[in-house]
Amino acid sequence: MTRIDATFDRLRSEGKKAFVAYVMAGDPDEATSLDIVRALPGAGVDIIELGLPFTDPMADGPTIQVAGQRALEAGMTLQKTLDLATAFRKEDDTTPIVLMGYYNPIYSRGVDTFLADAKAAGIDGLIVVDLPPEEDDELCIPAQKAGLNFIRLATPTTDDKRLPKVLENTSGFVYYVSVTGITGAAAAQADTVGPEVARIKAKTNLPVIVGFGIRTPEVAESIAGVADGCVVGSAIVGEIAKGHSTDEVAAYVKTLADGAHRA
Repeated sequence: MTRIDATFDRLRSEGKKAFVAYVMAGDPDEATSLDIVRALPGAGVDIIELGLPFTDPMADGPTIQVAGQRALEAGMTLQKTLDLATAFRKEDDTTPIVLMGYYNPIYSRGVDTFLADAKAAGIDGLIVVDLPPEEDDELCIPAQKAGLNFIRLATPTTDDKRLPKVLENTSGFVYYVSVTGITGAAAAQADTVGPEVARIKAKTNLPVIVGFGIRTPEVAESIAGVADGCVVGSAIVGEIAKGHSTDEVAAYVKTLADGAHRA
């Protein structure tokens, strides 16, 4: 059982929905980023999504693209991202970390080397948005053999014919993208998300977590109410971009987490 599995077991026993927070590793700099990540569990975050900075983030909207650029300009690398996770693990051995990004940096490092290093750093799962299920032998299957969850995205365009393939080797949870397009592009709507979540849950026992388009505690509560939890990324990254202190960012995150936990 991974930390992700254990977290969902705990939440189910408490009758709570999950709140997942995304931040870009190294944004605005390595030290500040580590401080923010360390503050997330205390702000109510159940699972941390740690963005891996990349030069060509095709699924990301402007807010997260710019965050990745800031991180890269500050010298962030794949190794430093793993170092950040290692430092976090010295103080927190229970909160799951999901590394989210693109395949190129992983491929460049070498899959076997990367998986061993990620496991040693305390990474629990991977979301690699540019590897479709047809390429599962490339990273998904090796990751699961290494003890890491491989989390797949489903979208409004994932129809009933495609869905079984998407779910086939997914583990940890299913990430449902609430809107068509890039991150931060539109607001999520519970009345449209709910039926899609139900359609996915009819095909899998995995938790379904909804992301994209969630910016307020009220929307977090409504979306978590029709799913197993929600993810907020662009809105948090936007607060970091404003130069707010770690305490200010954590206070904002707590409002979102409280909203999700009320669902």
